[in-house]
Amino acid sequence: MPNDESRCPWPSDDAQMVAYHDEEWGRPERDSRALFAKLILDGFQAGLSWRTILHKRAAFERAFAQFNPEKIARFNERDIKRLLADAGIVRHRGKIEATISNARAYLEIEAKEGFAPLLWSFVNDAPIVNQPKRPRDIPTETKESRAMSKMLRARDFRFVGPTICYAFMQATGMVDDHLVGCFRKAGD
Repeated sequence: MPNDESRCPWPSDDAQMVAYHDEEWGRPERDSRALFAKLILDGFQAGLSWRTILHKRAAFERAFAQFNPEKIARFNERDIKRLLADAGIVRHRGKIEATISNARAYLEIEAKEGFAPLLWSFVNDAPIVNQPKRPRDIPTETKESRAMSKMLRARDFRFVGPTICYAFMQATGMVDDHLVGCFRKAGD
């Protein structure tokens, strides 16, 4: 097991954050449904910490039908009221309604061209490997995340600004922003 000196510092001593860093963050994800789920969670993160969302992830999965876009796309006002009463998730009407409309938009993209191939096209189908030495060397958005955000918004997605898209790209391995020296860094 790696020690704290060989890991990016952001997980701190939170066991769930450490496991997320070590086992998930930055690993290339190419499954459309998994990418959809991660994009939804990143949208819920807006204005909050990732730690908050990660600790509620299991409740989000239960509340949103395991992030099944076909089921979410059929959610109605009764479902919205149920979700607004669910203390296990972030109870934000705008984000809940966005999740439902995002599921509908996802289904259109998936049927026409595939969600994963479309998103990965913003990095030319290969991870961008940055070489940050310190956390402050990592940007909050890039030209790629701005382009992805613009495209998603044009396709009726919400809560997909450039910063959210960049966090999503990092989390799904489209971008490797592990610090130089981190045991998870590609090529180290």
